[in-house]
Order: sequence, then C-alpha cells, then structure tokens
Amino acid sequence: MFRLYDKINNGGVYIIAEMSANHAGKLENALEIVRGAAKTGADCLKIQTYTADTLTIDCDNEYFKVKGGLWDGYKLHDLYNDANTPWEWHKAIKDECEKCRIDFLSTPFDNTAVDFLNDLGAEAYKIASFELPDIPLIEYAASKGKPMIISCGMGTVEDIKDAVDACRRVGNDKIVLLKCCSSYPAKWEDMHLANIPDMKKRFNLPIGLSDHSEGSLAAVVGVSMGACVIEKHVCISRSIKTADSDFSMELPEFADMVKAVNDALVIARGPSYELTEKEKGSMIFKRSLFAVKDIKAGEPFTSENVRSIRPGYGIKPKYLKDLLGKPSKRDIKRGEPLKEEDRF
Repeated sequence: MFRLYDKINNGGVYIIAEMSANHAGKLENALEIVRGAAKTGADCLKIQTYTADTLTIDCDNEYFKVKGGLWDGYKLHDLYNDANTPWEWHKAIKDECEKCRIDFLSTPFDNTAVDFLNDLGAEAYKIASFELPDIPLIEYAASKGKPMIISCGMGTVEDIKDAVDACRRVGNDKIVLLKCCSSYPAKWEDMHLANIPDMKKRFNLPIGLSDHSEGSLAAVVGVSMGACVIEKHVCISRSIKTADSDFSMELPEFADMVKAVNDALVIARGPSYELTEKEKGSMIFKRSLFAVKDIKAGEPFTSENVRSIRPGYGIKPKYLKDLLGKPSKRDIKRGEPLKEEDRF
C-alpha cells in the first residue's frame, strides 16, 4: 500500500529518495541505492521511466544541444540515453523496494510509460517539472485514478492551475504539488520557499518540496514552512559520475537530512501555549512579589518593603500597583512571599 497519505494525514513528512541516473548504468547500483535509501528512513524510492526516443529525437542541430549548466554541450538524445533507467530493471527495483518496505514511485514521460507503470502495479505517478505544461500527459496519468505528485519548477500560477485542473477533469483529486527550483544545484536566493504556504492557500492541496539545492538546509526550512513531502536526489557516491551525481546526496548525508527534517517537524509544531513539564518545574525561578523588609499588620505596602524578585513563590508582579499604599492584613517577615490574600 502506498503510504503517502497515511504519512501526511498523520502530520508526518513523506520523504522521497530520487535515484534518477545515479545507478550509473548498473542494476546492482540501483538495488544498492534502494537498500541504502530504506536504511536512511526514506519513505519512498523514485526512478524515472523514459527512453531517449520517448523524450526527444536523435537530431544534431543546435535546438537539441544543451547550452550551459551541468550538461553543457550534451546532445539531448545522448544525455537521455546515458541517464535512463532501463525498463527491464523496473520490476527488480520495485521488488527490492517491497522487500525493504519502502514505496516505489516513478516519473512517466509519455503515455507508454504511464501504461507500463500501471501494468507493473505502480501505485502513484510523479510528474516532473519539465512536463508540467504537458497537460495531455498529466490528464492521461491522472485518469488512472492514482495519486499524482506534481513538481512545479518553472511553473507560473496559471501553469500549476492548468495541471491541477487536468487532474480534476478526469475525477482525480489525489494531488500533491511540490515547490521546485529547476536549477542544478539551486541557489538559496532562487528557492522562494515562502511559495509553500502560498501554494497551500491558493490550491488547497498538500504542498511539498522537490529540492535541488546543496545540503539539508532547504529541506529543513521547507518543512518549517509547511512542506509535507521532501524529494531529494540520492547516490551511493558522488565519485560515481552520472548526469545527477553533482547535486545528489550520498546515503549518509541523506540519512542526516531525514533526521534533520523529522527534527524540524517536531520543532515547528504548534501553536501551543501549554507549559511543558520542564517549564512547570522552572516556574519557581520566575519573578514574584516578596517582602524585602519586615512589614507589620496595618503598615502600608510601599516600594521600599515590597519588590518583584526571584524566586516565583509569591503573587505575580503585575499586582504590585494594586498593593502599593494598602495596609497589610498580617505581619510579614523579610523574605516571605506575598500571597493572594494580601491583595484583598
């Protein structure tokens, strides 16, 4: 059973470990990443379902060459040939996920991939940011009635609304949107994580974060801003060079991120103004009103014989003005706390 909604409906953060190209063309690496991701505490292992020919055409003109960034100079068809996860591996990866008690998820990039994953028994679909404008693909995937996790990198409000509407047109309201900055690695100033609460308000849907930045900070901030899903690339080692390795976390780093995210979730809980048990124990160290000189019955309270000091055994300092000038009803020795009965 796909555990996404169980996790987020119970106030948790659902953590997706994105393998992408980090198997480096070896099935044994892919399976090792599955096992490693499960040990980090991730909820889900994600791959991508495409071939070079389902994403683009084999063409040498300038339109099909990457300009700038990590993949500068690559021909698109070659890049996708190098980075894809062979479809014949999918069942082995899914079976390994089940063995490790971790969810399996993949991103389809065309209708044939949607059908392939459906036949494989995949329980949800992930839509990549670059496919956000592909409304026919989103509509077709959503028509299968499974949860749709949609990354919104490079998306305008209108683009995101179009994608949400596409799902709802085919009767699918099981939608989670992921705030995403589609640069690799993403810079802090480009993240705009305040979009997370804004997207939640605009679309009335669960909002997560697909994070391409370095380290754990963005994921922690995202959770504090209300993200209920975190997706992050993971690899065995960045020394195993792939199309995605430079902005991926190694497994020990990913484990640290999982812990940091869950700690951030605890820290961000609230609002609550209830005192903790330890705070209750510290109440005696708060200020309160004490006699700082001996006071005889009938003698007025003054700023000379009553002060707000620590510890907290007396009445609250806010009552000092009410007391000043009133006669004491009893003898009070220096160092004794004032009591409620002294106010009236």
